[in-house]
Amino acid sequence: MTDLSLAAPSLGRPVAEAPAPPAVLHHPVGFTGQAGEYFRIWIVNIALTLVTFGLYMPWARIRTKQYFYGHTWVDGQNFEYRANPWALLRGYLLIGGLSLLASLAFQSPDPTYLMLGILLMLVYLGFYPWLVRQSLRFQAVNTVHRGLNFSFHGSVGQAYVAYGAANLAASLVSFALPWAWFMQRRYQLDHLAYGTARAQFRGDVAPFYLIAVTGLALVLGSAAVMFGLWLAFFGGSALLELFSAKEQSEAAVMATVLMLLVPALVTYVVVLLVYSVAWQYVRAAIMAYVLNHTELGGVVRTGASFSPWRVVWIGVTNSLAQLLTLGLATPWAAIRRTRYIMGGLQVRSLVPLDTFTGQASHGESALGEAASELLDIQVGF
Repeated sequence: MTDLSLAAPSLGRPVAEAPAPPAVLHHPVGFTGQAGEYFRIWIVNIALTLVTFGLYMPWARIRTKQYFYGHTWVDGQNFEYRANPWALLRGYLLIGGLSLLASLAFQSPDPTYLMLGILLMLVYLGFYPWLVRQSLRFQAVNTVHRGLNFSFHGSVGQAYVAYGAANLAASLVSFALPWAWFMQRRYQLDHLAYGTARAQFRGDVAPFYLIAVTGLALVLGSAAVMFGLWLAFFGGSALLELFSAKEQSEAAVMATVLMLLVPALVTYVVVLLVYSVAWQYVRAAIMAYVLNHTELGGVVRTGASFSPWRVVWIGVTNSLAQLLTLGLATPWAAIRRTRYIMGGLQVRSLVPLDTFTGQASHGESALGEAASELLDIQVGF
């Protein structure tokens, strides 16, 4: 049989060539922060925060973010953070005052104050999704690259689904926790925009469960190993001695009980430390997965090649260094972690980044950002 595609030229009919795929542009990502430079900012922030009894904290937070944003580069342009410290201060005073009031109420023996503390806690839980949304909007609108600011368009109702219903389901059924992580990352990214270009998260929920199972296996495995070691070296003989306690003196019984309790306490501490490591792995693995499944405007893709386990190792050794130096290694630890993660990021696009257009930006309430800082709400942008 004659191949028509090959016979066409002999009939004088030109063959239409398929359009060439657009060239993919690779934009380098870099971080130029230095531990010595950041140490000076960090130590001044701590000193001024202590001297002002915490009132300098908004300025300290903004100076820190401005340093890290300003030393993060994509395609030869660095980021900017333009938050207003006075707006943050008002939010800090309100959230901090309510938190202090709730703490004092819970410590009071008066039932009236206890009811007030419970009421404030319920109000906080009720407003938690709204605070998260406000924090995301505040962080986005104050983040700028190439003169264009980011923005966040998630609605309040969607926030209550992702951070209200999903968190409630996770608290009632542990199996729903990875689903809650998925819903929250999708809420954060699907409503993010750079200029007029909207972001989109193209990930699925299944990898979140795989990450959670890996972290859980790490914790359960360490518990099983510690229990096996205890049983092999102490447990069997100690239990036999305890069961025959009638034939032993009181001192011998106490020694046997200690032989059971001390290894159990050591096991608990080890498992607690492993849990911290597992949680660091979960956060790093989710970050890598999200970055590998995010696009912007249909023409920009982000990627992550860093190892989550390497991030865990950096976190563990950073904590050890901070402990041994009484906290003085904190700036070095922050720079070290950021440099490794940024060195493992990639940005690819089908168009130059300077072709993105902006949109009018509006000031956002800093109340949500203040809550995320003071109450440790994890809504990293």
